[in-house]
Formats: sequence, C-alpha cells, structure tokens
Amino acid sequence: MLPDADDLPALLLDLAVPHEDVNELVAQWRGLTGDPGMLRLLAECVEELFREPEDTGRTPALPDLLASAPAELRDTFAVHVLLAALPRTQAHHRARGVPADVSRRTLADLGRHLAVHRRRHGRVGVQSWRWLVRHFRGELYQLGRLQFERARLGDHDARVTAPTGLDAAPGLGAAAGLDAAPGLDAAPGLGAAAGLDAAPGTPCLNLHIPDFHGPLTPSACDRSLALAREFFARCFPEERPVAVLCHSWLLDPQLRRYLPADSNILRFQERFRIARELSEPADTEPVRFVFGDPDLPVATLRRRTSVERAVGDHLRAGGHWYIGHGWFPFRAE
Repeated sequence: MLPDADDLPALLLDLAVPHEDVNELVAQWRGLTGDPGMLRLLAECVEELFREPEDTGRTPALPDLLASAPAELRDTFAVHVLLAALPRTQAHHRARGVPADVSRRTLADLGRHLAVHRRRHGRVGVQSWRWLVRHFRGELYQLGRLQFERARLGDHDARVTAPTGLDAAPGLGAAAGLDAAPGLDAAPGLGAAAGLDAAPGTPCLNLHIPDFHGPLTPSACDRSLALAREFFARCFPEERPVAVLCHSWLLDPQLRRYLPADSNILRFQERFRIARELSEPADTEPVRFVFGDPDLPVATLRRRTSVERAVGDHLRAGGHWYIGHGWFPFRAE
C-alpha cells in the first residue's frame, strides 16, 4: 500500500528530507497517485527495484522506466519510486529483525542525498538513485558513523585480498586492522601476515563513509565496527562475511604526504591493508566530497582546512588522486 498524501510530510521528515523540499514533493505525490498511468509506472518501477532480492550488488534496470516519467519530474521521479518502495523495504527490515533506529537512519540517507542535490543545484531532486537502491533493497545499512553494504567478493576484490604481494603495501602491520578491534583477528583463512584466502563469491562487506555525519574519529569507527559485528550476526547469520573492503580516495596513500600522522583520515587508513593499483585518475572524487561540487575549477578550491589544502594543492601542482583499495578481516559475533 502506498503512503497516503496526508501522511507524507511526516514520513519525509523521518527520512531527513530538507524542509524546503517537503511541499513540492507532497504536491507531486498527490498528482502521481491520482493518475492511473503514473500509478502503473510507479508499480512497475517498484517491482523492478525488488526483482531478484537476494542478488546483492544488482542495479535494477530502471533508467528506461524513469525516463518515461514526465519531463518536469526528471529530478524527482526516482524519489517517488523510493517512497512507493518504502513499505516493502520496512517490511523486509522487520522480517530480518533490523532494529527500528537502524532502519530509520539507513533510509534517512535519502534526505542526505536530497540535501546534496539542493546544495549543488539549488532545487529538489536526486542524481544518485543507483546508490540509494542499495538502501531500499536491504543491502546497505547505516551503523553509527559508517555504512556497511552486504556484498560478495568479485574477481578484483579477491585479488586485492589475496595473500600474494600485500606484505609491502602501505598500511600493513599489527595496527592495520588485523587486531584493530576485538573479533577482527580470527577470520577464516588468515595467517599472521598473509592475505585472505577466499574465492570470488565469498560474502563480504563494503564499507562506505557518508558525509554530513561528523568527523571520522577512531572512536566513532570503533563503535561502528562493534555495531556491525553484532548486527550482521543477528540479522544475516547465514552470510558470515569474512572481510570488510573499502574503495575510496580516502585510502590513497598520497594523503600521507600532506596530513599529520594523527589525522582522522590517516588513522582510518591504518585499519586497512591498502593496495592501490595504478589506474585512471579520480580527481573529481575528493573535489566532490570535500568541496561539494566535482566541477569546481581547481584554481578556486578553498584552503581553510588541512584536507582542503591537501586536495587542492596536490591538484594545482599537477598531481592526481586515485581510488585506494583496502581491506581487513571481519567476523560477526
């Protein structure tokens, strides 16, 4: 059953939708749910969203369906699809025993992405619906400061975590995650300094670092990892993920040139075995997350904080930023 239009404002606020977006979304919802053709389109989109629900990492084939929405809804129709999917998502969370506060904070990422869109474009909308489907399909959960996504090792991930060649990678050692927190040093297939002997298809967790969630302090990360161990043991006991993986510009070892050793970012890096492979530069990624707009001219980037100075000065000097690939072993409680 779809949310009632009269109930929608409170529901949107529960999803952390910016107050200035609420009235426009409610007006659009009334129009959509009063149109039989739009109701059919919403239903088709929801069915596609939940197709093959156990296939983690699947991106629903929604672009053609979304493109058939009216032009005036090009920025917001995906939001309405997620709102229409919300009752099924919440039912799935309840069936899995997901705590109510975890469910609410996870789905509130919709509001965060609406805020990001408004900050950059000055109007209501989202551009990252492909990312948000993970939340609404029950694949990704906000657990404290960090987000954890149910996944399986792919061919590339298996190479990153393989025993061969990691001993010389930056970030290795006793403090790099093998014994960074209780329960992390006993994952199956691990030797004292070896990699993870796991085949493609083995359950794992992808770790994500959302913005607008405060500093990335070591204590906040420790609490998130403790929550993750408890959460996945209780809600997905059959999966038994063996590792946490992270693919992020925050793991680029070049940051060590610019940031103090006790910075939150470098302490975050120390949790991981980091294997940065040479690849195409990803210069827009730090610009997007640090400054809010990937298209800002490099010459105009602010220099107020150590991270802003690091990102901008490195680019102005002709350098490039790369996506770092890191992992550490994991065992749910």
